[in-house]
Amino acid sequence: MSSKSARRRAREFALQGIYQALLSGNGIALIEDQVQQAPGFDKADRELFTTLLRGTLNDTAALEAQFAPFTGRAVAELSPIERAVLLLATHELERHIEVPYKVVINEAIELAKAYGGTDGHRFVNGVMDKVAAQLRPVEVAAREAERKGG
Repeated sequence: MSSKSARRRAREFALQGIYQALLSGNGIALIEDQVQQAPGFDKADRELFTTLLRGTLNDTAALEAQFAPFTGRAVAELSPIERAVLLLATHELERHIEVPYKVVINEAIELAKAYGGTDGHRFVNGVMDKVAAQLRPVEVAAREAERKGG
């Protein structure tokens, strides 16, 4: 049995779809269909995959505007994997408030480790910490207070 949860798999497949969209410019329907044919897709949370893929690809410009101030370089200069991970994680932070921000960031780091360059996960972590503070200030402040014993 694989240790990957259906939700982790859904995020991986959504990332692949986002990556494909960034590189090919293909439409959501075509990408969704192609990704769903991939081996192992049957073990993914299909509903989460669809929500993440469509939500991210339908809102890329607004999502990039959320994380761009924290990247230290132009979004166009990011590796396609880092850009796709940041898009996905920013969408999840913004639209899936039921998922704790630390879970979103951790999942983004794991995706960057699995698919990105050597230090890509550190970059993703740094950017997403800042995005979380912007999008979920109450949750981040509560976590910080808890961590400091306050």
